[in-house]
Amino acid sequence: MTPLHASQLAREICELAPIIPVLVVDDAAHAQPLAQALVAGGLPALEVTLRTPAALEVIAEMAKVDGGVVGAGTLLTPEDVHAAIDAGAKFGVSPGATDRLLDACEEAGLPLLPGAATASEAMRLLERGYTMLKFFPAEASGGAPALKAIGAPIPQVSFCPTGGVSPSNATDYLSLSNVICAGGSWVAPADKVKAGDWDAITKLAKDAAALPR
Repeated sequence: MTPLHASQLAREICELAPIIPVLVVDDAAHAQPLAQALVAGGLPALEVTLRTPAALEVIAEMAKVDGGVVGAGTLLTPEDVHAAIDAGAKFGVSPGATDRLLDACEEAGLPLLPGAATASEAMRLLERGYTMLKFFPAEASGGAPALKAIGAPIPQVSFCPTGGVSPSNATDYLSLSNVICAGGSWVAPADKVKAGDWDAITKLAKDAAALPR
């Protein structure tokens, strides 16, 4: 898969909803009901971060949920890419970008949101053919004002800002012309997941899905 085609597929996934839930799930038993709650609330694209021992099993379980598009976050190595695909991931997200990681995703046909935090990083990825990127860590890198400034001379690139995005600042990002969606973890609070309060998570998802962009 060419980077341009991969970026187009990644853009289509980002266009599904204003927010992509960034999920850190410890127990695979929570995977299906969590995915069902988020999809019911209008957030079909789900990023499961590879930060827990259960992550790959969680991806496999979420992949069974109708209406969901499950991806793997925190991809760092080619091995991560292959494991995520084997588990059922339909897209990948990375905090940064290396040639080995990009090569692996392109060879495997996995649409990737590679991370960039500076104009140089965005330019390098654009040079390779990527036009849909993750802006990470968003708040620590200057927030919406920084992303707006980066976008002015590089209008060809769109972003999904992630890292410190919350209900209080999400609209600041979503109002930018170079932002398609944002990644957020607040739609699946750990205490709600642990308690199995799926109705509360659906409500949070509905509120996030209604954010203007």
